[in-house]
Amino acid sequence: MAQSKEEFLEQFGGDYGYPDAPRGIDELRAADFKRLEGMVYLDHAGATLYSEAQMADVAKDLMSNVYGNPHSQSDSSMATSDLVTSMRHLVLKYFNASPRDYKCIFTSGATAALKLVGECFPWSGDSCYMYTMENHNSVLGIREYALSKGATVSAVDIEEVVDPSKNQGCDSLFKISKRSNQRRGDDVLLHNYQNGSLTAISGKHLKGNNLNLFAFPSECNFSGHKFNLSLVKLIKEGKFIGTSQQQGRWMVLIDAAKGCTTEPPNLTVYPADFVVCSFYKIFGYPTGLGALIVKNEAAGLLNKTYFSGGTVAASIADIDYVQKRKSIENVLEDGTISFLSISSLRYGFKIIDMLTISAIARHTASLATYVRRKMMDLKHSNEKNVCIIYGQQASKVKDLKMGPTITFNLKREDCTWFGYREVEKLACLSGIHLRTGCFCNPGACAKYLGLSHSDLVSNFEAGHVCWDDNDIINGRPTGAVRISFGYMSTYEDAEEFLKFLQSSFVSKAVGLNNGYMVNMDTLHLVDDWSQQATSDIRLKSITIYPVKSCQGFSVQGWPLTTGGLKYDREWLLQGSGGEILTQKKVPELSSIRTLIDLELGKLFLESPKRKDKLQISVLENLTHISAEVDVYGQRYEVQTYGDKVNSWFSDAIGRPCTFMRCTSSKHRSCTINGRRDRLCRDTRSKLSFVNEGQLLLVSEESISDLNSRLSSGNVNGKQQMFVDAMRFRPNIVVSGSASYDEDNWKRLNIGKAYFTRHTRH
Repeated sequence: MAQSKEEFLEQFGGDYGYPDAPRGIDELRAADFKRLEGMVYLDHAGATLYSEAQMADVAKDLMSNVYGNPHSQSDSSMATSDLVTSMRHLVLKYFNASPRDYKCIFTSGATAALKLVGECFPWSGDSCYMYTMENHNSVLGIREYALSKGATVSAVDIEEVVDPSKNQGCDSLFKISKRSNQRRGDDVLLHNYQNGSLTAISGKHLKGNNLNLFAFPSECNFSGHKFNLSLVKLIKEGKFIGTSQQQGRWMVLIDAAKGCTTEPPNLTVYPADFVVCSFYKIFGYPTGLGALIVKNEAAGLLNKTYFSGGTVAASIADIDYVQKRKSIENVLEDGTISFLSISSLRYGFKIIDMLTISAIARHTASLATYVRRKMMDLKHSNEKNVCIIYGQQASKVKDLKMGPTITFNLKREDCTWFGYREVEKLACLSGIHLRTGCFCNPGACAKYLGLSHSDLVSNFEAGHVCWDDNDIINGRPTGAVRISFGYMSTYEDAEEFLKFLQSSFVSKAVGLNNGYMVNMDTLHLVDDWSQQATSDIRLKSITIYPVKSCQGFSVQGWPLTTGGLKYDREWLLQGSGGEILTQKKVPELSSIRTLIDLELGKLFLESPKRKDKLQISVLENLTHISAEVDVYGQRYEVQTYGDKVNSWFSDAIGRPCTFMRCTSSKHRSCTINGRRDRLCRDTRSKLSFVNEGQLLLVSEESISDLNSRLSSGNVNGKQQMFVDAMRFRPNIVVSGSASYDEDNWKRLNIGKAYFTRHTRH
């Protein structure tokens, strides 16, 4: 999978790294983002990062100037007013919006701007609020205002297709999928979709002077899909199927919070009525500041009820008398605006202007395209895909169609899912910052994950809510993992992320020696009660855990010894007080990745707390110090390692420890069915540091039943716990049996390997 930076630059060098800017990406990163040393930040869709030079300019400005409340006429107040006016023009320039046609209204963020539109839009019982399924909750929330005024609300799925009747092949049609309408009240007009267009099924005729609103994002914050902004003119001109049958005038709202970071809507070309943004998404600082870009004509139609300081020309306290100001900005901005934050905008735009927004788009697209392709190429050792990417397939991605966002889930080699919280936790341990869940975009989440209404309701009733740990319910993901690139992202960030996927989630082919093997052949089982062979049982996975409580690794086959799987649980860590360290005591153990290469005869270990990888020979056993330790009442002869190895592990888990290997155990045996005359293994063999039998097996059906019991026992709205098979750290996972049937299996054959059951006492 590895590709050198030189090869990457051969393919993407014209777009990557700002070759035409005063400073390239490496110099920019080294000078202005020193705090990113040792970490990989990939949540720019959530919040991009401010630069050190930007913050230095902000601090210098605030320490050098006096800015007063703009609702006055002192020198400091007038200086603030002049600065705010220039910042409004700067924002309009960013969207290529003429001040003659548009106004910039400062808000506390994109959400507040959307709320302002919803509150002030002149809804009526004849209005329609239509929005695309791929929309942020903040856009969906506008429907509460529409529904409360008796308007119809409709969600639509938009599909862009090439018009086959055109010769050029560049003209597009937009088709919509059928969705039911939302109305409130008993006497409202009901509607339905017929053949993809909105038609009334009542005899009542709609008025022609009502106002309707269509909302869509310029870029989906879930998938990164960029919507075609030609929608704006088609909707406003009544040529878009789905709106053409609705009487009245259509206005258009664009949520540009995500899209404007790399491609702000050009409002001269696509004259939407309302556009919202948040500035921290563009250049990191300030937070809590956004804008509503509103067309002058549209602003005049908004009905503002509340008035406050700064919005009125005159008011009388004890009678119903108020005269509002004429300026659109003054009417719509309540109270004193965040003028110090507004003053800092110029230093963010200074960076954008230096790099240019087109270069930022190309730079981030090059990284996203590269990573998408590499992720699609990732295969397990059985050639199953590791990554399921949502949105357009990587092979079909065009830079202008997809933003620098990749949303995905990961599959094991047996096609079961890695939970997104599991991915997130491992990423945190590896110094990688990403985001998981549905990203406040329930429509896109349900669409791409294939979740029906009943699935969503069932998940909620099972205890799943936003930001919780219920990432897999009934064997299906409830959300996804998202990475996103920003203007300061680098090739090294991308490569570190790909290495993380490779080392943490991709099963590797392992070289095999001669002798008895456990492999993925069909199982042969004998039921303890019926003494009959059991068929249709499949071996789903084999996992080896070389170091007790550390991560295991999956294999297609593995050699056996008389003591069990070769090298399984043969090493452990002992604390400075002589205690055995486990995940219960030291959670950091779960972040240590292991792999044994049988051909090289080496155990490889990686930790996010150590930059270097540790290699230990599994063959050498004569030069280390021998000792004897007690592990949960069982005496073992062990070999310890030198200071270099122990120091590596101590850094990895954040406490002093000693790494040791089992060489033999004393006086340990087990019985079958309580009979002392039938040993379950050769007592002359070396036994490893396992708690129970040398081979731990669990069935998927038993795990499924356990989760059903946990779900049915969920009371008082408590959050449901979902248990994955790997929670039990089994060596073997099987499927195809009834739940708990494995408790009655007496004998087990895998290939030429023969096992008998160990009964716990």
